[in-house]
Amino acid sequence: MSRPRPALTGRAAILVLVLAALVITLAIPLRAWLSQRAEISALEADVAQARERVDGLRAELKDWDDPAFVIAQARSRLHFVFPGEVGYVVLGEDDRPVAPEATEVTAQDPWYSRLWESTRQADLP
Repeated sequence: MSRPRPALTGRAAILVLVLAALVITLAIPLRAWLSQRAEISALEADVAQARERVDGLRAELKDWDDPAFVIAQARSRLHFVFPGEVGYVVLGEDDRPVAPEATEVTAQDPWYSRLWESTRQADLP
């Protein structure tokens, strides 16, 4: 009669130990690789966002090459006026400048229509 074989032989136990050691040995570098890939993806997203910002700033810089844009910015931001002009700043209830509202008057309207429209706009709260 033959003896029943044990369920776990010595060779099988060694094989399981070697496989467990391989899994543990490979798990640490795999985790580091995955975290580095995630960091690289985040940095690539930051670079893409920075490139979009640079493109926007280049477009804005191109606007500043136009003299009409510079004059418009000086008038709106710094309240500059040309010699002979009189500049007015309308203050609101809190003593802060009120932002100008766009009017619907076209340049082809007669002068009295523009005058009436500006008077109507000044009367609005």
